[in-house]
Amino acid sequence: MNPVATRLDDGVFVIIADNPPVNALSQAVRDGLMRAIGAAADSGAACAVIACAGRTFFSGADITEFGKPPKAPSLPEVIDAIEACPIPVIAAIHGAALGGGLEVALGCDYRMMVSSARAGLPEVTLGIIPGAGGTQRLPRLIALSEALEMIVTGKPVSAARALETGLADHVAEGEALAAALAFARSGKLEKRPLGARPSPAADDKAFAAWRGHAETRMRGQIAPQRAIDAVQAACALGTPDGLAKEREIFLDLVTGAQSRALRYAFFAERAASKIAGLAAEPLPLDRAAVIGAGTMGAGIAAAFMNAGIPVALFDQNPEALAAGLARIAAIRDGDLAKGRIGEAEHSRRAGLVSGVSGYDELKGVDLVIEAVFEDMDVKKAVFAELDKAVKPGAILATNTSYLDVNEIASVTGRPGSVLGLHFFSPAHIMRLLEIVQADRTSDAALAAALTLAKRLGKTPVVARVGHGFIGNRMLSGYGREAGLLAIEGASPQDIDAALYDFGMPMGPFAMADMAGLDIGYSMRRKLDPSHYEPRATALHDRLVEMGRKGQKTGAGIYAYAPGSRAPKPDPEVEALIEQIAAEQGVKRRRIGADEIVDRCILALVNEGAKVLAEGVARSGSDIDVVYLHGYGFPRWRGGPMFHADERGLKEVLARIESFAAAHGPRWWAPAPLLTELATKGGRLSEYSS
Repeated sequence: MNPVATRLDDGVFVIIADNPPVNALSQAVRDGLMRAIGAAADSGAACAVIACAGRTFFSGADITEFGKPPKAPSLPEVIDAIEACPIPVIAAIHGAALGGGLEVALGCDYRMMVSSARAGLPEVTLGIIPGAGGTQRLPRLIALSEALEMIVTGKPVSAARALETGLADHVAEGEALAAALAFARSGKLEKRPLGARPSPAADDKAFAAWRGHAETRMRGQIAPQRAIDAVQAACALGTPDGLAKEREIFLDLVTGAQSRALRYAFFAERAASKIAGLAAEPLPLDRAAVIGAGTMGAGIAAAFMNAGIPVALFDQNPEALAAGLARIAAIRDGDLAKGRIGEAEHSRRAGLVSGVSGYDELKGVDLVIEAVFEDMDVKKAVFAELDKAVKPGAILATNTSYLDVNEIASVTGRPGSVLGLHFFSPAHIMRLLEIVQADRTSDAALAAALTLAKRLGKTPVVARVGHGFIGNRMLSGYGREAGLLAIEGASPQDIDAALYDFGMPMGPFAMADMAGLDIGYSMRRKLDPSHYEPRATALHDRLVEMGRKGQKTGAGIYAYAPGSRAPKPDPEVEALIEQIAAEQGVKRRRIGADEIVDRCILALVNEGAKVLAEGVARSGSDIDVVYLHGYGFPRWRGGPMFHADERGLKEVLARIESFAAAHGPRWWAPAPLLTELATKGGRLSEYSS
């Protein structure tokens, strides 16, 4: 069926696209628009309106076509035809006009938005730039600084902001097409193509400022800098040459490694929430409770509060409960102070949170999340109490980051209602939610958890039971190699710098100091030694025993000036490292950045291949989503599994084998799945267990 329909409505030629779910600008839509614009030109109508059926205006290009042979007509050709149409054309925008969708609107003479609509050019988030005139037409419509902000950050603007900047000509309430028809009949409209406008004046200060922003806030990414190049071309060149330069940059980026990685990440996130064969209806989750009022428990409760879900915070210690409620209030107050919410929403959120100190006060909740100490006996005692107190059918979830969810479920009479909901700190901000499916978790409970993740604004990944699940299981190898590298000769600051330059938000030693060295120390006291390498954590353990627990004590692996979080190398720590190396019989040597990165990142890859083969992770792409959203792996590298695939599994295997030869097979024996895929052909990121 033709996804584009037309009709003549009392002198206005109406063009309606209907390509669910988001009106992507596929070849069929582009062809339909091209034909419709031709018909509009011959219709005798006074003007034309382009609108979309469904929940949104054009959401952008069909990215499944990227990297494939182009199919005519191209989007630039369609937009040129809209701009050349002899009658004025109005874009009727509802939902969101994003990417190619906004470029279509920029090809129109007028842009009418409903008040709830948004408009943006998010191409940089896919490693590309607008390729159908966005970098050329937008700076000819709104102030150069405003255009740079939209193009470089990729962040959409509201209808109100679009009207303020001049991007929108009119903002209305109600249905978009009806409002556009009213606008069309409100006065005499004229042709005013943006491509015919003179080049905008260059602003060297604005360009320098946005290059600096891209360098610091979008570190390692190529597309934002190339987007600025394209906008500079809009200032230096006329429209035809500027469009040609934009297209040249777009085509160069769309075939590049970063765009491949970012497009892969886009699809991996969407695939993570889709579990094959899960047909059950999700259980209702209208009231929740969190057990444990510490930092994590308060953060989880705040996430529910922010999502509009009533939540009770439970702690038997009155002082701890008061402190937890105060943390939640501070989060709420902070959002108000920063303008993220208004007074009415602040009051509404306050009414969603309550404090309770007895299990009998939890009878009516639909979901309870336990967030107490990471101790199996403590957690089992809590679940035994919850099983007695909470109504039948309610879901009992644990926020454990390492422990066996099957064992926790065993103390209840409802193992089908037990699962893991592993939030990442700070829980009200971090997007990842690792959902742990125990052996007897019901489909209805799992479906409810996936639905809940969406309500909370989280990116869910379903894992099966295994020590540390996906993320923390793999992280142990990353931290292990960092610890060993320090003993072998690399300084903590050199290790952190190498991994920061690779694209991680901070190095492993700075991260450990920020989290608190005592957290890992306490955890290791309860772990079987088979799960970690004591030699690698000797430095951390000694520092904790010296009272150096990280930023919170003013000293850890690094030293910190009073009131500062800036890490400074500490000669005392350097001397301690040399002492530990001597005790371990290690002759220290100079270690380069390449070895540092390979040791840490390929440890993730090798352990990830084991997690995948064991079925703890359902797919290689799920592993990548975990690392992109939970551990700061650079998005423009796609994730550790995709990164290994792009590097080449044969090369990765050879490097791991060299580490096994140099450092022993205990930790570096190549994962059988990695060996198989490298030998027979295949990709870790595409493998499913």
